[in-house]
Amino acid sequence: MSPMTTNTSGAPLTVGFDLDLTLLDTRPGIRAAFVAFSEKYGVDVDADLVVTRLGPPLEQEMAHWVPEGQVTEMTARYRALYPEYAIEPTVPMPGARDALDAVREAGGRTVVVTAKNAPDAHRHFAHLGIEPDAVVGRLFAEAKAEALRAHGATVYVGDHVGDVRGAKAAGALSVAVATGPCDAAELREAGADVVLEDLTDFRAWWTAHLAARPAQDV
Repeated sequence: MSPMTTNTSGAPLTVGFDLDLTLLDTRPGIRAAFVAFSEKYGVDVDADLVVTRLGPPLEQEMAHWVPEGQVTEMTARYRALYPEYAIEPTVPMPGARDALDAVREAGGRTVVVTAKNAPDAHRHFAHLGIEPDAVVGRLFAEAKAEALRAHGATVYVGDHVGDVRGAKAAGALSVAVATGPCDAAELREAGADVVLEDLTDFRAWWTAHLAARPAQDV
């Protein structure tokens, strides 16, 4: 039995997770989707560069490659291609399944809060047989706080400094993994409370975190 399954309000513990390069390695799929996009629409995109800086909203990335007035249209065209090219190549990050299992074994809930649109996030999870308790899309950095607060998340796990800012804005503990574009030093400098090498370290941290919580939270 878990040493702790609820917070002080009696609600189940909820842990938020980012998607790209936190739970899932979407780089191969995103690269394939951008290559297809470039070929179909004649937009010169360096797909290898794109996948080195995942995290911010797609519109922000698209603005590097098309004129400002075309960003909305081209983003929609890319998203239309995404399911065909990006779902199959995507795989879980090391330790991702175990991290979600660890939260559930403690009686907790998992909510994915991501800048990716929710339909594609759901497609990824369905393809991989991963079932978070909730998925909220199209939120980045401080904007993630709204969803984290709504779901009562007390911990948020992400790979980007924007995820650290989102956790802080929500009053949640920021757990960062150095598996994305931001290295451990950058994540610490942004204010992460905990920095893990990757999610294979999550279970040990989570077990210690639960054991350290005040008795009234049990």
